[in-house]
Amino acid sequence: MAINLIKLSVGTHDLAGLAKWQTNARAKGPDGNPRHVTRMWPKREAELIDGGSIYWVVKGVLLCRQPILRLDEVRRADGIPRCGIVLKPGLIPVAPTARRPFQGWRYLTPEDAPVDLDPARRDDVPLPPKLSVALAEIGVL
Repeated sequence: MAINLIKLSVGTHDLAGLAKWQTNARAKGPDGNPRHVTRMWPKREAELIDGGSIYWVVKGVLLCRQPILRLDEVRRADGIPRCGIVLKPGLIPVAPTARRPFQGWRYLTPEDAPVDLDPARRDDVPLPPKLSVALAEIGVL
């Protein structure tokens, strides 16, 4: 059974900013797929690569997800092994959900994960994150 990760997207202000960052050469692995490099290796690797996604929190709001393709070992100039979470390109918008700050990443069960937005609405101009959360809390989104 799949498990997901939830991660803060530090330094981005909206989905467009996250998407732009992932086109940067520094955010891509040797195969050209976006990846997020983290210090710790997830202990539940088999569950993550069995259909799991990384859910991105932007400015305190969980806004999108990306399927996890695999985990690669990454060694930088300091020689310390790190985990490269290789992601499927493209962001999948989800129902905006408020999240408090945290460090690192956390596991997110499928039952606790927000639902994907209707594909027909994916091209809508995004609302400000706080407004999206307020509308989702009252059941409008």
